[in-house]
Amino acid sequence: MVAKIFIDGEAGTTGLQIRERLAGRRDLEVISIAQEKRKDQDERKRLLNLADVAILCLPDDAAKESVRLIDNGTTRIIDASTAYRVDPNWAYGFAEMDKDQADKIAAARFVANPGCWPQGLIAGLRPLIAAGLIPADHPVIYHGISGYTGGGRPMIEEYVAEGANASQFMPYGLTFQHKHVPEMTFYTGLKREPLFQPVVGNFAQGMTTSLPLQLGTLAKVPTGAEIHAAIADHFA
Repeated sequence: MVAKIFIDGEAGTTGLQIRERLAGRRDLEVISIAQEKRKDQDERKRLLNLADVAILCLPDDAAKESVRLIDNGTTRIIDASTAYRVDPNWAYGFAEMDKDQADKIAAARFVANPGCWPQGLIAGLRPLIAAGLIPADHPVIYHGISGYTGGGRPMIEEYVAEGANASQFMPYGLTFQHKHVPEMTFYTGLKREPLFQPVVGNFAQGMTTSLPLQLGTLAKVPTGAEIHAAIADHFA
């Protein structure tokens, strides 16, 4: 049986890339909405309920609207927005996060795709907090640089137009209220929000992150071997 996939928001940056990746799959049928009906809610509802899997590549509010339109009780949903990432009724789509996380995702009807930035912090810090090496109230600073495509179409167009003259290194989120902070806090197990300072660079894709640990503030400082062992065991 060929599963039907509907990408709601397939004309956007994320939707286009997902469609491209699914193009060679013979076990999947990607169903699309006609260009002239993209704003037709009845047609979107029909396709959302026709699909075996709906992939939502939309802003938060639009994603919530799409979820409300699905009333058949069977369509599985993968949401790329931040709308449901800390919702307990949705599986968090970071398969490597815990040993049983991939099974939870496979069994779930509702899956929230993880944000790009949180995965580095969660992968590095969750094992250390779970092992008791870093306290949950530890003051965490998280930093990184990513490519401009993560900023969506407006940022892509800006950087492409500017070319080599575009900013090479542009800090943003300077109010420290980045939309990914809630899931960072929730899935690391932190009891206080991390101080997160992201930067966008003049390259299309890719990301590097750093998590400096203020070990001097701890009553018991873990050794490098203990930190390595905790992370290795968590992801074994």
